[in-house]
Amino acid sequence: MKKKFDKKKFIAEVKDNVKTLYRKNLDEATQEQIFQAVSYAAKDTIIDNWLETQEQYEKQNPKIVYYMSMEFLMGRALGNNLINLCEYDEVKEALEEIGLDLNVIEDQEPDAALGNGGLGRLAACFLDSLATLGYDSYGCGIRYRYGMFKQKIENGYQIEVPDNWLKNGNPFELRRPEYAKEVKFGGHVHVEYDPKTKENKFIQRDYQSVRAVPYDIPIIGYGNGIVNTLRVWDAEAVSDFQLDSFNKGDYMKAVEEQNLARNIVEVLYPADEHYAGKELRLKQQYFFVSASVQAAIAKFKSRGGDIRKFYEKATFQLNDTHPTVAVAELMRILIDEEGLGWDEAWEVTTKTCAYTNHTIMAEALEKWPIELFSRLLPRVYQIVEEINRRFVEEIKAKYPGNQEKIRKMAIIYDGQVKMAHLAIAAGYSVNGVAALHTEILKNQELKDFYEMMPEKFNNKTNGITQRRFLLHGNPLLAKWVTEHIGDEWITDLSKISKLKLFADDKKAQQEFMNIKYQNKVRLAKYIKEHNGIDVDPRSIFDVQVKRLHEYKRQLLNILHVMHLYNTIKDHPEMKFYPRTFIFGAKAAAGYRRAKQTIKLINTVADVINNDASIGGKLKVVFIEDYRVSNAEMIFAAADVSEQISTASKEASGTGNMKFMLNGAPTLGTMDGANVEIVQEVGEENAFIFGLSSDEVINYEKNGGYCPMDYFNNDQDIRRVLMQLINGEYSGNDSEMFRDLYNSLLNTQCSDKADTYFILADFKSYAEAQKKVEEAYRDEARWAKMAMLNVACSGKFTSDRTIQEYVDEIWKLDKVTL
Repeated sequence: MKKKFDKKKFIAEVKDNVKTLYRKNLDEATQEQIFQAVSYAAKDTIIDNWLETQEQYEKQNPKIVYYMSMEFLMGRALGNNLINLCEYDEVKEALEEIGLDLNVIEDQEPDAALGNGGLGRLAACFLDSLATLGYDSYGCGIRYRYGMFKQKIENGYQIEVPDNWLKNGNPFELRRPEYAKEVKFGGHVHVEYDPKTKENKFIQRDYQSVRAVPYDIPIIGYGNGIVNTLRVWDAEAVSDFQLDSFNKGDYMKAVEEQNLARNIVEVLYPADEHYAGKELRLKQQYFFVSASVQAAIAKFKSRGGDIRKFYEKATFQLNDTHPTVAVAELMRILIDEEGLGWDEAWEVTTKTCAYTNHTIMAEALEKWPIELFSRLLPRVYQIVEEINRRFVEEIKAKYPGNQEKIRKMAIIYDGQVKMAHLAIAAGYSVNGVAALHTEILKNQELKDFYEMMPEKFNNKTNGITQRRFLLHGNPLLAKWVTEHIGDEWITDLSKISKLKLFADDKKAQQEFMNIKYQNKVRLAKYIKEHNGIDVDPRSIFDVQVKRLHEYKRQLLNILHVMHLYNTIKDHPEMKFYPRTFIFGAKAAAGYRRAKQTIKLINTVADVINNDASIGGKLKVVFIEDYRVSNAEMIFAAADVSEQISTASKEASGTGNMKFMLNGAPTLGTMDGANVEIVQEVGEENAFIFGLSSDEVINYEKNGGYCPMDYFNNDQDIRRVLMQLINGEYSGNDSEMFRDLYNSLLNTQCSDKADTYFILADFKSYAEAQKKVEEAYRDEARWAKMAMLNVACSGKFTSDRTIQEYVDEIWKLDKVTL
């Protein structure tokens, strides 16, 4: 039974926490100290629920999913935890009574730097849904000290600075040294014959090792008392500094161990253009996977299970290729430590591991040089070799004499270990993350695997948690929705379809657009504070926020902005609805062209925002350090959702769903989950443009695309491209954007000219943008479109996605307290 919120007790706890933690009275404490005190007060309730949940799990012994991911982009915890405890309003009120503002307190919390993009945010949404639906689960990842980086914009360029998110401690985490595990790297494998078992034993010798120490972060289900766990691993040296090590000359060894440990957990995605970076990435992957697999087996054995039936109580979901070394690590433990034979271990492994493919970009299907893999993980490599040998035998049996099949499908080939191939050969399920993406996998990228084992392949269209992205991120709209249709949508988003009844209601339309306006005012204030730019909340807020990658085509967006600016300058008399183009994106530190795109956006912004002659018709804003906490504010305020990736390149996308849920129609290509969004909301309530995925794939296969034709035959395109190199936006520096220009027209700095078909889609995109303006001028039509986007978003909840994983892949048992 949920305990009633005790306001007096809560206030007393906050005051006590300030005193205990900081030796201060409340009125002397800083806002950051108050944040810590409030978090510890909330943690009190959370720990009670966590204990009760674990007690029930021990009693009911349900099957557990271990969701293994390199990233978990959690965002801030305090507000979300209070919402899922159903105590947000009560805490807000209690704090107001003692003169404190919960919004200000929430702003003190740094975003947890445990992820970067859509992959990590999806993992976070999945954990929220698993807890809310009542399934036993562990998120398994790394406790990065600095995450990827904090983005600063200086002189228009992205500068990466360390994101020291842990400097004041994370009040919600629990250090669990009693569950620490040892993870071994390097050395060599010694083979000993055991006369008792008449088997060879494989022993790793002369290795370096680190101690993996788990930190548990609570994941709270909405209103059901369930608290699951995100377990992130920190690395420590196995042996502490001992004074006598100075005398023994072991000092350097101790320092080495400490450095090894520190490097592993320092940053997410270390640059891997060089060998040392590749080695560090592989170390990170093996580190958290090995610790997680060891912990899962220890938990299973503590409940008295027969290890041969491990798969009945545990399943590993491998979130993309990063954790796929789990396949070989599970085999290693089952054979070397649990004494199973190969066939028994293989049966357990192939019934335990399942793989999600998140991208068709070849660069993300990880491959490791054999030399690196075998040196760093000698025993694991032996196991991968044997898995590969047996798999190649299967291929030969099915396709006799077909060397081409072996070339395309082998796990080890051409001096490389191919991790996606390992995951598919050993997994019992392989899923894509949107209907179109799964079809492309089956017919293109993974065609040979699909032909050989079609039963493994399935689709699970991604989703988002409405609890963070509507209930927490857009409280005004959430309240309005609840007033109109009740609050069932919070745990059953399909119920939001009841809003369709209000789509033509003039009063409802007015209220809805007024909420959107208030959210735009809130974002405009944020932009003024952080960018010093005045934007008009009555203008159209056209937004593209996502990781910066060429296939996501931020470049197409900014080239079109340059075209609009040209048009306004040429025709100052033309009618033009004021627009604010908002960008937010981090580029990987070593990704040169992506960083040039950020510089271009900022230089174009400088020119346009400071041109008084256009009368504020156009503004361009680049929001620094895009992350979950400012994303919530951005989605709530957006009028237009830019989802303009080259068709066939975006696996799913989830930003598109967050915009939809907050009432922003999609301007996009038929790519990823856009296809399903359009199916749900209707083509008349979206703005679709560009080449289809079939057309793109056909060009890629058969050639025939010549971007120079567009340059020669379309003066608008020619003009904006010439502006990249004529110094218009670069203070007469004609070289500043030369690479971007070249990437679109020739192969001086890329394998293909205009790899992502920006020029091919430019005109179609410009036409779609005109339709946006036309629709926005008709207030009733726009309000209806925006409301229908919210009303049709029910499919895109992560609750639906998770229920599909449970029913069709994991087969978990529901737990109620």
